[in-house]
Amino acid sequence: MSPEAIAELVDALYAAAGAGDWETANAMLTDDFVAYEADALPMAGAYRGKNGLKDLFAKAMGMADVVGLDRSDLLTGKDSAIAVLTMRFADPSLKPAELCEMFRFRDGKCCEIKPYYYDPAAFHAAAAAKAETA
Repeated sequence: MSPEAIAELVDALYAAAGAGDWETANAMLTDDFVAYEADALPMAGAYRGKNGLKDLFAKAMGMADVVGLDRSDLLTGKDSAIAVLTMRFADPSLKPAELCEMFRFRDGKCCEIKPYYYDPAAFHAAAAAKAETA
C-alpha cells in the first residue's frame, strides 16, 4: 500500500469507529483481524474477527469517558503504520493518555492493531474516575 492509501485507511477507520459506524469500519478489516491490548491495561486481551474492534471499543470506552483521540503523526511502512495519539478524557483534571497504535495491513485492509501506552496509569486513572461516578 502507498503511504497515502495507508493514511486514508487509518483516518477512515478512526472516523468510522469514532462515529459508531461499525458497518463501514468492519469493511476495512480482514476476517481474521485482531486487536491486542496489553496485560497492564484493564481491557487486556485479544479482540478477534470483524467485530473485534467494536468489542474493544465498547469495553474501553465503557471504562473511561474518552472525549477525543487526536492523531499528531502517522509513520508509514510498506504494510504497516504507527499512529501517534493523545487520548483526552471528559474530566479536564485527568492527564491525557499518550499512546502509539501499530497497524498492519493485508490486501488493502487492516489485519492487526496493537496499541502501546506510554504510561498506562493515565487510562487507569480515567477508568477509576468513571467507576467512582457510576
